[in-house]
Amino acid sequence: MPSTGSVHASGADRPQGRVTAVLDRRRALAEAMRSRLWPVPAAAVLLAVLAGIGLPELDAAVDDRLPPTVAGYLFGGGADAAREVLAVVAGSLITVTSLTFSLTLVTLQLASSQYSPRLLRTFAADRVVQRTLGLFLATFAYALTVLRTVRGDTAGPGFVPQIALTTAYLLTVASVLALVLFLGHLVRQIRVEAVLEQVRAATCETATRLLPPDRQDRPALPVPPPSPHYVEAASSGFLVELDEHALLAAAEQAEAVVWVLRPVGSPALAGTPVASWWSPRPQPLTEDEARRLCVRVRGALRTGSERTAVQDIGYGLRQLTDVVVRALSPGINDPTTAVHGLVSCTAVLGDLLDLGLGPYPLCDEDGRVRVVLARPTFAELLDLVCTQPRLYGADDPAVLDALLSMLRELAWKAATAQQRAAITDQLGRLQKHIAGHEAANRAQFDDLARRVGQALEGRWDPP
Repeated sequence: MPSTGSVHASGADRPQGRVTAVLDRRRALAEAMRSRLWPVPAAAVLLAVLAGIGLPELDAAVDDRLPPTVAGYLFGGGADAAREVLAVVAGSLITVTSLTFSLTLVTLQLASSQYSPRLLRTFAADRVVQRTLGLFLATFAYALTVLRTVRGDTAGPGFVPQIALTTAYLLTVASVLALVLFLGHLVRQIRVEAVLEQVRAATCETATRLLPPDRQDRPALPVPPPSPHYVEAASSGFLVELDEHALLAAAEQAEAVVWVLRPVGSPALAGTPVASWWSPRPQPLTEDEARRLCVRVRGALRTGSERTAVQDIGYGLRQLTDVVVRALSPGINDPTTAVHGLVSCTAVLGDLLDLGLGPYPLCDEDGRVRVVLARPTFAELLDLVCTQPRLYGADDPAVLDALLSMLRELAWKAATAQQRAAITDQLGRLQKHIAGHEAANRAQFDDLARRVGQALEGRWDPP
């Protein structure tokens, strides 16, 4: 669960912690629903059916009492014309809906093959696509529902719901406009610049929400005993969510220290350790207390079949790096896209420099560390971004130039010795790849490497 920005959880903070836990569970549920195409269209169809039932009832109650000025703007045809209009609306909208679904599937296929399969969740969560499909299906369902209420004079008293027919006309006009906007939106969404910006913004938002500002007064991490007790994963998959409040409450009640061994986003195999615990008090926990603690810790760690961006700090960087690597593949061979992806990675890593990465302690109301959360370090995230592009783009001068430029900019912003050490390590690995290039390129790369060293020292010379 997102931190409140303080490692000390006082008694006054407990209600706020519970509220945060509830909000995070809702956020996880909302993310799960938002990344699927069906919820918004299904809700729109349900509302359309209810409107198709309710508006004819309103027509039956008020049509005869409407003033002429209002009635002049409503549908004025007979029963046959009303049936024809509704049939045309329903038939055309289901055709347009099929076209929209086809275009959406083509976009998803393109995103999977051209960029990365891990971007499918991002495209499926596009609200414009969901709402457009919802409007089309709602108009179709509404027209069919209203059509059943139209009666001619031969079957008894005639009835043409004027308000309902006019609403169907307005929904049709809105659907036509939505189709035009949808096509324009789709063209923009498949542009790699838009994809990279969307992932970058979502990653920075997740990191800012989860991570507190980097602080020097963070409590020291406890030293685990030689043989701690372990909590094993209940199921296989990826660790997609953890409940900080539940972990802290469980550790406090048992008077134990819980260390989560895996960061969110890491794979876990059922029956393997995902957390460890030990009791700092002289007397050990009873068997019942130990079992209860393991059950509560296991319940606070949730696994899933795929990674999500709700609590996974490294997932966005994984997506961006996948785009870079896919662009460098022989089948695509698009180094310009790879460079754009590295620029987005640089922006994300630059924001992470100011945030508290690495193992994060949670304290009880007395200031004692009770829970340690595993979170990726800056060195690990930088390695995630650099390793594969360095290996697959070693022969491309533009990619090496982009990697060196990234290290230089990060070196300028680096504030701790650990961050500078990580940048220096990646610089050394890059320099090994530079040696195989021709003399002109090697001189340029050596100059960029020298500028990275200058940035680490706080100097930024002009070109």
